[in-house]
Amino acid sequence: MAGMKVWTQSVKTVADQRAVMEFLLINHPLDCPICDQGGECELQDLVMGYGSSHSDYHAAKRAVLDEDLGPLIATEMTRCILCTRCVRFGSEIAGVRELGVVNRGEHAEIATYVKQVVQSPVSGNIIDLCPVGALTSKPFRFKARAWELAQAPSIAPHDCLGSNINVHTLYGKALRVVARENQRINTTWISDRDRFSYTSLDHTDRITAPRVRVNGVWETVSWEKALLAASVGLRAVIDAHGADQFGALAHPSSTLEELYLFQRIARGVGSPHVDYRLREMDVRDQAEMSCYLGFSTSLQELEQAEAILLIGTDLTREQPLLSVRLRQAVHNHCAICVINPVDFNFNFDVAEKAIAAPHHLLDVLSELAEALTLGRDHLIANRLRRLSRVSIILGALAMHHPHAADIRDVVKKIALATDGRVNFITDGANTAGGFIAGALPYRDASGFTDCVGLNAYEMLKHPRKAYLLLNVEPEDCANAFQAVEALKHATCVVALSTYEHPLLLEHAHVILPVAPFTESSGTFVNAFGEWQSFAGVAKTFESARPAWKTLRVLGQFLQLDQFLYDSSEAICAEIKAIIPSQCHARLSEHERSHNHLHAQKRHLSRVGEIPCYSIDGLLRRAAPLQKMQQVIAGRATWAARIHPATAERLGLAQGDVINAKQGVAHLKLPIEIDARIAIDAIWIPGGVRATNELGDLMGAIEV
Repeated sequence: MAGMKVWTQSVKTVADQRAVMEFLLINHPLDCPICDQGGECELQDLVMGYGSSHSDYHAAKRAVLDEDLGPLIATEMTRCILCTRCVRFGSEIAGVRELGVVNRGEHAEIATYVKQVVQSPVSGNIIDLCPVGALTSKPFRFKARAWELAQAPSIAPHDCLGSNINVHTLYGKALRVVARENQRINTTWISDRDRFSYTSLDHTDRITAPRVRVNGVWETVSWEKALLAASVGLRAVIDAHGADQFGALAHPSSTLEELYLFQRIARGVGSPHVDYRLREMDVRDQAEMSCYLGFSTSLQELEQAEAILLIGTDLTREQPLLSVRLRQAVHNHCAICVINPVDFNFNFDVAEKAIAAPHHLLDVLSELAEALTLGRDHLIANRLRRLSRVSIILGALAMHHPHAADIRDVVKKIALATDGRVNFITDGANTAGGFIAGALPYRDASGFTDCVGLNAYEMLKHPRKAYLLLNVEPEDCANAFQAVEALKHATCVVALSTYEHPLLLEHAHVILPVAPFTESSGTFVNAFGEWQSFAGVAKTFESARPAWKTLRVLGQFLQLDQFLYDSSEAICAEIKAIIPSQCHARLSEHERSHNHLHAQKRHLSRVGEIPCYSIDGLLRRAAPLQKMQQVIAGRATWAARIHPATAERLGLAQGDVINAKQGVAHLKLPIEIDARIAIDAIWIPGGVRATNELGDLMGAIEV
């Protein structure tokens, strides 16, 4: 209050500060020289500022057994000072209280109540929160001292949120990733996949030099010879069969600059067949999209929403940080309703839910839209009808649906009836950037084109004679079996890739090693329309080169005009000068007939969810994350999961082995009985090599 004076340097204050520090250090071990937290330890800093060199405590220090928290977090629990930050993070932020304080007094310690691994997809943040060396990064353990590391800002490359990160390097090698504060996007947190995916950067699959297949045998060649072979091979196919037989497929986590040059190469050789929407099967409404799909609601607005409808998403795993925001919305009295093919476990309370097999999903949504429009009684409609500030979020299982365009149509009706705003969780880190760059079959960077090409799904369903791939693996596609078959029958496949892949080695003709995000510069545009540029922070691996440089030179070898760029910044500036004013996509008023499969004929449909640590090649090769994936899934890591009622109808029991068939593709899998799965649905994950032999991620399946 006015007139109050606070003395911070008096004799009594200093004595009390030292007394508090002495109590903190009573049981703390003196192992700073071997502690990974040394140099960035809050306790060290406090001791230097407020501690005493003398201690009156001469009794034996206590020792605490370490906890096994899994492959991501290393523990030295004797160092714990019981600040309980990790406990509070789990209960207040992550929404999963996996750690707590057990026992009392001097015997109190942080532990899991039942011996188990910490499984939250944001658990790694407790490493940053721990003020001492009790919780540290297991992959980083004993790799370097904090003061030896160089820190550089970057952007996480795995999802459409665009989390801000700092990459820590030593001698040009990335050794650690930590969160960088951005209150608009990720606040001070990052997901575990953003934190630990760097462990795949020195994987044994990294391609060290360009390769060309000569008489069926791979030969390591110079960059000049490899680029010449690529250009000659592509030109030969185009000259013999026409540009219509050339297809270009890119990963949605490619940078804005890479996607811009990529589509310019495709259109430069005369082909409109270019796409990055690898897992989307139904894009019939693409001509109605004047701008990219993304979020029309800010994260801050989502936290203040009164009602949120989630459709086709395991949000806690699919978008961990967005799930944290929705948990805050629930604290603010938001009612969250869910329509899903699986009764997923969320880290927030759900007000109402409807669980339906994929082939029933459109019917369920249509019933909801009709109830809202006509004022009929409906559990979810009743909730949405009496609340304002409604947001609708469509996730991967809705976007990958074989009738996704129809779903978007119905969602438009729901939004109109509730005065709500529609948001789309898109694949990869740069779906919005791909739209802006014009890497689509119906538009280039300047806008819609007269000639509309094939989308990604059609390019693989109706194989081309030649393919140009940018960090694409079969696991990244909506139908991995179809992708393999298309590559198998192609005359020329040129792959720009960071990693080797058995199927690329078997079917590609030229492989060009390109650098991942830490070794290249570029721009990601997140789902909120924010352009975030970053620079390369690590040395390039062996002979690998940034993809934008490789595409620039490939364009020159193909004798295309205006491929002389000296930096990624120059490419970005050119894009900004070309593009029309951008806005978020609004669903068109155009009505289309729904040609979906109705429920009259009873059959099974696949739920091809992509595990959160398998969404791209970087994550699939991050060993700690793959170990965590096995922990999360348990014994049924790649099993087929079905509802007990479905199993009874089919005469199946736990542990039986089925032959799952989609068209000509088939695969034998063990059965796991799981009551969370919708009746008449079968959960078989995609995005992993174990299920590459199956067909569409979402579609009819026989057992």
